[in-house]
Amino acid sequence: MHAAVVTAFGRPPRYQSFPDPVPAAGEVLVRVLAAGLHPRVRSGAAGTHYTSDGTLPLVPGFDGVGLTPDGARVFFGGLKAPNGSMAEYVAVPAKALVDLPDGVDDVTVAGAMNPAMSAWLALTHRARIQPGESVLVLGATGNAGQMAVQLARHEGAKTITAAGRDPRALAKLPGLGADRTVSLDADDATVAGRLAEAAANVDVVVDYVWGHPTEVALAAIASARADAAHRLRWVHVGAMAGPDITLPGATLRKTNIDFRGSGQGSVSPADMRTAHQELADRLPTAGLTIDTVTMPLRDVEAAWDTKMPTGTRTVLVP
Repeated sequence: MHAAVVTAFGRPPRYQSFPDPVPAAGEVLVRVLAAGLHPRVRSGAAGTHYTSDGTLPLVPGFDGVGLTPDGARVFFGGLKAPNGSMAEYVAVPAKALVDLPDGVDDVTVAGAMNPAMSAWLALTHRARIQPGESVLVLGATGNAGQMAVQLARHEGAKTITAAGRDPRALAKLPGLGADRTVSLDADDATVAGRLAEAAANVDVVVDYVWGHPTEVALAAIASARADAAHRLRWVHVGAMAGPDITLPGATLRKTNIDFRGSGQGSVSPADMRTAHQELADRLPTAGLTIDTVTMPLRDVEAAWDTKMPTGTRTVLVP
């Protein structure tokens, strides 16, 4: 078969021949219809993702849409190197196959499911959001952050505050469900004041930024809460601004904050499968919006080097 193949970390994959996958016991051979080029895919192909074991060559691609031998259209995710979804065929554990409903096209699913899944897990399986609660999305201008805004609204959040740096993407967020927007593009004192005013009493924070902006946000919100004992669930999903934070012990003593992460390993495989099916079942009614650019798989090198606007996801089609 033909596939995108990484032969050296730090270089784009090349479109070339690769051995056909041979399904092991419990696996299904899936013909790939569409695969998204997500940040998770790029880090895996670069060998920098925390799950990377350094194996080369590898086919990148973490998830995708495909057809099973009996003609069922499915979404699949959780693939492990070296056999990814940017190929004509891939062997997928049968337990990882998620039936797709009618009414959603392959490219939209391939582009949306990865960022939407990060938001869905954070909101429903990690934060356990309830209707009527309030949510702050830190890093709301990226694909996943935009999905978090939309899914929080779909799940009945009372108020949604969206915070980010990109002014054009931030301006779109009220149309996706945000009640308030906060620009993070300012000095620390200004950002802290904005967040204290807009999001002091939120119930849930979905955090895609981490690093220094999270330190600023945490200090501002913890100091401004009307009721320090009211529980705040802070869910760390991404680290766009840095991998670490400094967390003063006093913050945990003076405020009821529940920190948790959301990602591979934070939920069981069974719960991950359940979450994928929950999200797939909601696709026809959730009205999720994502901009996609479709490119043929043979142009993977060009796709890799093309910088897309914020909020746009590249989808490769064999």
